[in-house]
Amino acid sequence: MAFKIRVNGAEHDVDVDGDTPLLWVLRDNLGLNGTKFGCGIAVCGACTVHVDGVATRSCSFPVEATEGVEITTIEALSKDGPHPLQDAWVAEDVPQCGYCQTGQIMAAVALLSQTDDPSDNDIDAAMTNICRCGTYNRIRAAIKRAAAAM
Repeated sequence: MAFKIRVNGAEHDVDVDGDTPLLWVLRDNLGLNGTKFGCGIAVCGACTVHVDGVATRSCSFPVEATEGVEITTIEALSKDGPHPLQDAWVAEDVPQCGYCQTGQIMAAVALLSQTDDPSDNDIDAAMTNICRCGTYNRIRAAIKRAAAAM
């Protein structure tokens, strides 16, 4: 089936089955490889993108549900250079292996769009993405640094 999807401000026509996960449309059809495959069951969060500004696990979000929504991937997080959260990620030396980081950043940006000065509890509640390397303290520090900079 043919679908029109809006990703990073641009319209795209894709010809896939309606139940195809958005993750695979982004990676395989649109060549946007910043969104990662982790578990395939919406648990780990490596595939997190924004759907109308809401952090969404793209591995379980069917392309047929994308009609009329704006999808944002890590590739378009900021039009003017790195997003403040990306700068904070570097300053706090968050990544270890780095695999989950795009999903972590996308989840954190969604949090900061809703909460200007998140508490530890706010961060813990919003950041449900899994980091195999266990850099959760650095993730929390980077979110707080970005909140202060924004």
